[in-house]
Amino acid sequence: MSTTTPACPQCTLEDNHLQGPHHVCNICGYEWPADIAETTPDEDIIRDSNGTPLADGDTVMIIKDLKVKGGSNALKVGTKIKNIRLRSGDHAVEAGSYMLKAEFLRKV
Repeated sequence: MSTTTPACPQCTLEDNHLQGPHHVCNICGYEWPADIAETTPDEDIIRDSNGTPLADGDTVMIIKDLKVKGGSNALKVGTKIKNIRLRSGDHAVEAGSYMLKAEFLRKV
């Protein structure tokens, strides 16, 4: 029976051992609880204002009037945006030439 050890969250190497209730990395010395080692981090999932996960190609609706920086127009409440693309960072949703925060969007 072979057991695989999870990768270290800090250095991403798999050279670690179990010491009590924690995994300990033999390379960098980082310790993390053994019960969360098997779960995947939720921080890379982008969610809308209701907590629904977003994906590339989704259609979303704007839930608040948004001023457009550098322009005199605004994106109005209820505007549907099709075929979004997800990016990393603060403005995680790319909709055409606009970069939007996911907290102002709702998945349709």
